[in-house]
Amino acid sequence: MLSIGIVGLPNVGKSTLFKALTNKQVDIQNYPFTTIEPNVGVVAVPDERVDKLASLMSSKKKIYATVDFTDIAGLVKGASEGEGLGNKFLANIREVDAIAHVVRVFDDKNITHVHSKIDPADDIEIIQTELELADLQTKEKRAKEKADKNLPALEYLADKKVIFVLNCSEAQLAAGWQPDEKLLQAMNGREYVILSSPLELILTEAGPDEKKEYLNTFGIKESGLDQLIQKSYKMLGLVTFLTTGEDETRAWTAHEGDPIPKASRAIHTDFERLFIRAEVINWKELLDSGSLANARGKGLLRTVGRDYIIQEGDVVEILIGK
Repeated sequence: MLSIGIVGLPNVGKSTLFKALTNKQVDIQNYPFTTIEPNVGVVAVPDERVDKLASLMSSKKKIYATVDFTDIAGLVKGASEGEGLGNKFLANIREVDAIAHVVRVFDDKNITHVHSKIDPADDIEIIQTELELADLQTKEKRAKEKADKNLPALEYLADKKVIFVLNCSEAQLAAGWQPDEKLLQAMNGREYVILSSPLELILTEAGPDEKKEYLNTFGIKESGLDQLIQKSYKMLGLVTFLTTGEDETRAWTAHEGDPIPKASRAIHTDFERLFIRAEVINWKELLDSGSLANARGKGLLRTVGRDYIIQEGDVVEILIGK
């Protein structure tokens, strides 16, 4: 399971964001270190292709690709030296594939800031510095250990892929708030999404029509959480391929560059070994054709072998041997 760790300073809206992501009840209070043990929630990756193919094929079930989101308690300055619950939190970060760094840009006198000021760029620098200091300690420790034995490489915290979640107020969102030059420089060209975590929580509890109305009010087409999930998925170098039929339409996960036998392991671990060939068509071509039979009649279904590299949006049918 692919995992994204939600990190940030205390009281930046991480737990509210996590609750909105998973609709999982977590303790949301106005004080640091609310989250002691990391909460983990499995979140579906929004995908219109699953919906449209399921409708075309009259599928009984729809199954989306998923990502694990882990709510990791707030880091503080000095975490690398054990401040707060630093060592435990840093260990939790090591377990995830990538980081969603929640940055507070909203101002609310009722919610204290751990440093008593709203400075998003400075907050980013604090977290980054703590990760780098923790890595330095790891490197020093491993340098000593390598004198005795040859150890495998360790992925360092500061090298993990990051997407920034700029958590603003509803008023800021309605006014079209955008990061200033100082904040853009602090993010150093990395991906970011702008959202308001209280609004996102409301959206997850609203019906489809109500959600659409809320989004229109703020002049946006897609919720911040949907953007976060999709960008996180792509950030990890993943592609989605699909299977579809009367029983189910399902999204599967593979890595960019995977040959189709390797990608098919997502369906069943034996498929890579037993793979003979596959029929492949882009989801949009299938949708436009109106049915598999029509697509086959137009010559749009391709028969591919073991060397075929799986592509984003491929609809596949795998033939295996015994």
